[in-house]
Amino acid sequence: MTVLAKRTAVAVFLTFAVAYFLSALIRSITATLSAELTQEFQLHARDLGLLAGGYFLGFSATQLPLGTWLDRYGPGRVLACFLAVATLGCLAFANAHGFSALLAARFLCGVGLSACLMAPLTGYRRWFGPAIQTRANAWMLMTGSCGMVASTLPVQWLLPTIGWRPMFLGLAILLVLSLLLIVWQVPAWAGPVNAPGAAGQEDRYARIWRDPYFRRLAPLGFFGYGGLLSVQTLWAAPWMEQMAGYTPLQSATGLFWINMAMLCTFWTWGMVGPWLAHRGWSADRLIGRGLPASFLVLALVIASPEALKPHAGALLALYCVTCSFVTPSQPAVAMAFPPELAGRALTAFNLVIFLGVFAIQWGIGLAIDGLMAVGASQAAAYRLAFAAFLACSVSAYVYFVLGARHNQTA
Repeated sequence: MTVLAKRTAVAVFLTFAVAYFLSALIRSITATLSAELTQEFQLHARDLGLLAGGYFLGFSATQLPLGTWLDRYGPGRVLACFLAVATLGCLAFANAHGFSALLAARFLCGVGLSACLMAPLTGYRRWFGPAIQTRANAWMLMTGSCGMVASTLPVQWLLPTIGWRPMFLGLAILLVLSLLLIVWQVPAWAGPVNAPGAAGQEDRYARIWRDPYFRRLAPLGFFGYGGLLSVQTLWAAPWMEQMAGYTPLQSATGLFWINMAMLCTFWTWGMVGPWLAHRGWSADRLIGRGLPASFLVLALVIASPEALKPHAGALLALYCVTCSFVTPSQPAVAMAFPPELAGRALTAFNLVIFLGVFAIQWGIGLAIDGLMAVGASQAAAYRLAFAAFLACSVSAYVYFVLGARHNQTA
């Protein structure tokens, strides 16, 4: 492991942070644009869920080969190539004139931006010490929250002035600039001396999939982490508009404060993470003690009476904040394996998370449309769909807790 000098480490972190900021902005922008896209393309709830989930499907499709490429070729080279694909995706989205074209462009954006977090985390596993990895992970997520903040009110303010198509052209230009910055700043990568063949790669992934700790965390990653991103990047906005009567501007304001809350939360995690780790607060302990609060808050959101509807944005923000107790699972997975397997371990877990995001985003939309088709009111359909998601999240948590006592890693 080669630990970088402090000045170089800061420059590398900031370079990766720019790319992840843009990734989070593009990932979350469909929540703010949901009303605009629904009106222009006559979308149903299932279409909106599929459109947002299409990004995560593209994201998931690359994760296994991405892990191999990161370990072999390094985060700088791999991320630069992926950002070129994301640029094409933004250009395609800006020029789309039908739902199928929108979905294909969104899928391409997901493919191109799928390395924006895994690339830096793979580099940090080799370049940073263990305590700093935890802090760097939290502050990368904080950077992502900054991107999500930028996707809310700033986008809503610009929308009447320039429209959503020119926004995506501008994002394509910013991705090219980020690509050039990565080529300039990220250190060269010394890959494995004897790179294994295809069979060796399969064996290494099999080792990860068979690992008991990985299996204990997988359902929690799918429903817990995936659910957090599903609500934050899509379903918070329709809930505020359809269930609480918010206008699009009020909904964008609610999203702004949700993402500001997450920004502060991840900054706090970055500050206290090393301190907690030094005092024996492992990832298992943090998840076990903190995550149940998110279930209580989501239950309150689902059952909220008329008097609480004006506060839907605050309740959803509180849900996302309490759900952040699942995020230490990501660096814990990386540190559960040797450095030469860090890329594969991270991308395997990321595959689980983003398959969860895709399934939950689309699944909630399908459930809402299906329930309304058989006679349920819109309010009842939303509540039942979210209640089913809550039940799955609680089940994943119980599975994790029952197995956590066997874990010797974190």
